[in-house]
Amino acid sequence: MNIADFDYHLPPELIAQEPARPRDSSRLLVLHRDTGEIEHRLFPDLLGYLRADDVIVVNDTRVLRARLHGVREPGGGRAEVLLLSEREGNVWEALVTPGRRIPVGRSIAFGEGDLRAEVIARTPAGGRLLRFTAAGDVRAAIERVGQVPLPPYVHRALDDESDYQTVYAHTPGASAAPTAGFHFTPEMLEAVKARVHAVAHLTLHIGVSTFRPIHVARVEDHEMHVESYAIPEATACLVTAAKRDRQRLLAVGTSAARALEAAADETGQVRAGAGETDLFITPGYRFRVVDALLTNFHMPRSTLLLLVCAAAGAELILRAYREAVAGRYRFLSFGDAMLII
Repeated sequence: MNIADFDYHLPPELIAQEPARPRDSSRLLVLHRDTGEIEHRLFPDLLGYLRADDVIVVNDTRVLRARLHGVREPGGGRAEVLLLSEREGNVWEALVTPGRRIPVGRSIAFGEGDLRAEVIARTPAGGRLLRFTAAGDVRAAIERVGQVPLPPYVHRALDDESDYQTVYAHTPGASAAPTAGFHFTPEMLEAVKARVHAVAHLTLHIGVSTFRPIHVARVEDHEMHVESYAIPEATACLVTAAKRDRQRLLAVGTSAARALEAAADETGQVRAGAGETDLFITPGYRFRVVDALLTNFHMPRSTLLLLVCAAAGAELILRAYREAVAGRYRFLSFGDAMLII
């Protein structure tokens, strides 16, 4: 497949720079795969498309305050660190700027100097492995001095960092948020729970690679990033029973969909437990678990766009995107929602 076939024109002014207020005031494009019909609704109208036997799965990852500003030691000079994932206790993979001035063996001090990191290795992707030490708990120190990282296409600082978390965010570890969940208020979430069979949760810690477009011409040549996930026993049981009983499984977000598909066998039975996945879902993929998807509008030539094209077909998705552009929908992380049923 040629990545150029998954391109579309996204006017820069349609990239949302701040969340909808209230969260559930966003628009909702409803895409019917069987008929090709496209409906234009508001997010609270989602309730009218839910079934009593639906099982809905959300990603409860919580975004870390993973952007750290520090000073190089010795010699001074500014340094910026973006944490990607914790490899082992207090050892993190990270992007470091300016990388050429921070070789292995160099240290960085953060805050008042009560948090420090030593560069212990380079990664094959050009990042660094950092070993952190602190006067106390390292994770607590990172949360104290760090900032929530925003996507590179969001150019305004947030008035409230909680705007870049879902209302059900629980398990810290992500560098980016599961943005399809941004549209839920606590009240809307309770209304959904009253309407369906169950709302279950899993955790997939999203990395910053989710924002990167595909730079190779052939989709098959793209190297997918690895992300860690965990599926509770209760969620695995609910999902497996739903597939057995032919109940509809609706994933909230591409990250929830990817975790479910990674943990499923050929029959749709989902295994509980923790793991890592580099699953790359592209058109032609046969979904084992996910029947419907709530998502946002994604960047051209991105892995996320390929996933939704796999769910509904590239021709139909790109037609819906063209209609969303014409209708002045808001795109990307803080943008409007799409329901694929």
